[in-house]
Amino acid sequence: MAAKNVDPITLTVVRGVLETTQREMTLTLEKTARSSVFNLAHDYSTALFNHTPEMILQGQDIPIHLGSLIPAMKAVAGFFEGDINEGDLILHNDPDYAGSHIIDTCMYYPVFYKGELVFWTVCKGHLTDIGGPVPAGYNPEAKEIYAEGLRIPPVKIWEKGKPRKDVMNLLLTNMRARRDQEGDFNALVGACHVGARNLIALLDKYGLETVQDCIETLLDMADRHMRKLIAKVPDGSYSGTAILEDAGHGFGDFEISARVTIKGETCHIAISSPPQVPYFINSYEGNSYSGVYLGLMMFAQLPPPYNEGLYRCVTVDMGPKGTLCNAREPAPHMNCTTTPMETLTDAVRLAFEQASPDNVSASWGHANGCNIAGWDKRHDEEYVTMVLASIISGAGATNGQDGWHVRGPECCFGALTSGDIEMLEHSYPIIIHRYSMMEDSGGAGKFRGGSGACWEVEPLDAPMTLVTFGEGRRIPAMGAAGARSNLIGPKVGRLEITRGGETTIVTENVIETIQPGERAANKNPGGGGFGDPFERDVVRVVEDVRDGLVSLEGARVDYGVVITDRETLVVDEAATAAARAAAAA
Repeated sequence: MAAKNVDPITLTVVRGVLETTQREMTLTLEKTARSSVFNLAHDYSTALFNHTPEMILQGQDIPIHLGSLIPAMKAVAGFFEGDINEGDLILHNDPDYAGSHIIDTCMYYPVFYKGELVFWTVCKGHLTDIGGPVPAGYNPEAKEIYAEGLRIPPVKIWEKGKPRKDVMNLLLTNMRARRDQEGDFNALVGACHVGARNLIALLDKYGLETVQDCIETLLDMADRHMRKLIAKVPDGSYSGTAILEDAGHGFGDFEISARVTIKGETCHIAISSPPQVPYFINSYEGNSYSGVYLGLMMFAQLPPPYNEGLYRCVTVDMGPKGTLCNAREPAPHMNCTTTPMETLTDAVRLAFEQASPDNVSASWGHANGCNIAGWDKRHDEEYVTMVLASIISGAGATNGQDGWHVRGPECCFGALTSGDIEMLEHSYPIIIHRYSMMEDSGGAGKFRGGSGACWEVEPLDAPMTLVTFGEGRRIPAMGAAGARSNLIGPKVGRLEITRGGETTIVTENVIETIQPGERAANKNPGGGGFGDPFERDVVRVVEDVRDGLVSLEGARVDYGVVITDRETLVVDEAATAAARAAAAA
């Protein structure tokens, strides 16, 4: 039922305050955090919930965080039901309580007004370490979750306004690079408090009843947007299947499928995935919601507001417990926010492509990254970080537009930033030799996929541990609407390690030691293309060659455009016409 007594001007002002509050929370994280993962890469997300708790505003942050916050908030509130007090602050990362993966640590702050619980401010951030045997948490050798790091079920780190120093000391004592972790925890605490301060000021000005009516109106607005979109899709059942490639640990390729059933203005999404494996690519149910919702929103492309009202008409079945997308304890899971989430997202997106081909976009490049750790002699202390610059892939093309360059991976959908190279070199004892786009990495199509990036690093004066994670090293990002690539090698990810003048290509998830004088170059896939590449305007192909995005071979093999000279970029029109005609035959 729609809320009552809401005039448009008041609604606009309240909506603006909510959005400004969320943005101020993210700025607080950026400006006060310690680690480069927070202050440079922005690997964090914020959200506001009402007392129900229902998400009333999600930040335009990391999609793979935001979907899982909905079930996680309910799990945390349910755990402490009857024992939630003013001044409490709850910490949590456990996937068994609907968390994403344990390196993403979340804080929940209940906001009271005149003695009544009215809101929750919530912040989630990717710590640089969470304990366990492998720095930065990603352990490709883990056979169960206990070998990955510190699990934190819902626990109060502030109680009735008083910090629990004993609890925080216990947690931080089990983490590497304590100074970074403590700084990032403090930033999360501060962001929650900033959000609460703004919400209380809003209630003081407009009153609880008016604000709640406005929020219910915004939830209803999002609900109507989604229902109107779904009602345009013909009733029926549509399916999509995506391949999760073998990362070299002998499990083979996996299929993840989504079946979307449309009935009137409602949508049901059923996921099918293989049994869980003793490898760190399992996803628990809460995390999988993020992948499903991202695939849905890639199709929906709706205007704001973005809140839980979007999903009132959507039901989801993740399949039985003990499967890859609905894992059961003690399945290892650390890689789950990228693998298998991006494959799950693709499966959902493909199902919607069957339902409404013109509304979807191509897949973005999947995450293929690395973490680094070692000893910083400048400060005589350990360093550890996830290198977000190493997972920046290309965006998928859409109907009418080429994909954006170096904007991925798909799980983050453009919300990550790589940060200044100089700042990374200042923060860690490394030198970055290359950070650039890569020729021929974008998927071919009438509209080309965005370029992936190469990130090449060398440790300065001490050995560096490098841990790889992800996939997309054999199967390129999927295109849409008939897109295809013939030149595959440059469009997939890989790690290239140079030692003694010889370069080794690594396509598995591994733990490597890189010595001073050696280099590791992580190369990321580009995004998928949209439409038949032989329909791409020849002039645009020539421009791509001129700009270093497509090679002469790529122009000929992927687009059927024969360029006779790299300097003059002269097109052999007869050969081009023949090549394109042969492909169409």
